[in-house]
Order: sequence, then C-alpha cells, then structure tokens
Amino acid sequence: MREEQSLRRLRSIVSLGEPRRKYSAFEELGRGGFGAVYKALDASTGQQVAIKKMALQEEMSEELAVNEIVVMRDSRNPNIVTYLDSYLVDGELWLAMEFMDGGTLYDVLGAVYLEEGQIGAVCRECLQGLHFLHSRRVIHRDVKSCNILVSMDGSVKLADFGLCAQLTPERDKCSSSVGTPSWMAPEVVRGEAYGPKVDIWSLGIVGLEMVEGEAPYQREPRLRVLELIERNGAPKLQNPRHHSALLRDFLRCCLQTDEDRRWSAQELLKVRKSKAAKSPASCGRLREGNHLT
Repeated sequence: MREEQSLRRLRSIVSLGEPRRKYSAFEELGRGGFGAVYKALDASTGQQVAIKKMALQEEMSEELAVNEIVVMRDSRNPNIVTYLDSYLVDGELWLAMEFMDGGTLYDVLGAVYLEEGQIGAVCRECLQGLHFLHSRRVIHRDVKSCNILVSMDGSVKLADFGLCAQLTPERDKCSSSVGTPSWMAPEVVRGEAYGPKVDIWSLGIVGLEMVEGEAPYQREPRLRVLELIERNGAPKLQNPRHHSALLRDFLRCCLQTDEDRRWSAQELLKVRKSKAAKSPASCGRLREGNHLT
C-alpha cells in the first residue's frame, strides 16, 4: 500500500506528455545502480540538458523518486543542480536537469590533480549548498565526488537527492543507515540517530578524496569499510606535512567522530568566534578567520 501511495504521488507531480518528442540526440554520460544519465538536446530551447533515467522496479523506488523530485524542485540555489522537468516513461522516471559540462568531481579527480586553492573552492561551494539544504531541514545523506557536479565556468553543484531526508518539527533526527560506505559518518555506521552534520563528515571525506585521489577504504568490501570506520574513527591524511595547517584543520573540523564537536556548514562558512568553546582547539586557525574556504 505504501508503494501504491508513492506511485500515485509520483504520478501527480511529474509532467504529462511524451519527452521523446521534446528531447533528442541522447548521449550516455554514465551508468550506475539507479540507471543511467544522458546528455540530450531540448528541441524547444536548443539547450543541452541532462536526463537521469531511473527504473522503478525495486522496493521503495517510487518513494525515493518522489524525494528526489520534490527536493530538487523546491531547492533553487546556485550550488544545487537545477531541476527542469520529470516524466514517467515505460516504467522509468526521466528526470531532466541542467547539464553541467565539467561532469562529476569524480571525473575531474580522475583527470587532474587539484591544487589546495581549488580544493578550498570546491569545499566552499559545497558548504554553501549544504547550508541551504540544512537551513530547510534537508539532509543529503550521500555527499561524495560522484554526486558533485562541476562546469567549465567553475560552478560547483550538489546533485543526486534520491537518498535525502526531510526533517520535521516532530522528527528532528534520522536513523536509517543509508549512503555510500566510505563516506558514511560514524553515527550512521553505528545505527544511531543523526542530523545534518552527517553531510559535513561526508564532505570531509570528499576533501580527503580530493587530496589523496580516492576515499579512505574505497577499495574494501562494504562490511569491511563499516568495520574500519567504527574501529579507526577519523581517517588521516597520508602525508599531513605536505599540506597547509589550514587544510589539515578544515578536515579536522569536518571529521570529528563526536557529532557535537563537528562543525556545521554555517560555522565553517562564517567562522563564528562566539562558538569557539564548542569546537576542538585544533580548529583555532579557522576560528581566527583564516579559513581554507
């Protein structure tokens, strides 16, 4: 019954019509467990768009699709990929969004080495998107390089909201263990209730990913990753002396295993000295205003 309700709601929010008449020149950009993403041409505007095609056959897939559409549609922000339209086509959801010509951050990391200033710029843009989401009580829950899009003009935007959660006054924490193992916060791994700061931990892992070329434990099996996160706590830079104190401190502020000591997106962006007592002393340089982002 829950799936039927989700499917009815999905049908009520997607557009009617035949998208194959609106979009043409499909070119596959990537494929994952959810389906595939294509570049296409919008015949009515002449603009390139990205279309994510998702099969709706797995359990709860309709509910996740509703989540993704609603969050993207209601989250107009320079650091969140722009939702354009959606359709149901032969058992698939077609989700049309703006095309980011630089691909994913994961693609970028496979091609070039980022300088520290570039890493800082990516972190700042992601933090701005996360601060916007968190101010609206939305947790992304799957922040990783594959879900961060870039463009050739330097724009950086969060994408893929299929696993996001909407908090309410009655529900200010989540407990579902969802996400991608190497980027999961310890409280998620432990099965504890958690809030928006799980996204900050994940962004810290993305920071390590940008420095080291891959996320910690990324090549390990899922259960082994979860075991290592719980046992080892915050992962460390392989060669910390090769990087600035500001970068090291920024990562420490994100990768606090104690959620209460972990900084929020707003704190990382605004560097509020009034809350210095709440934060680890190692983040003092950031508190003084010399922040990486």
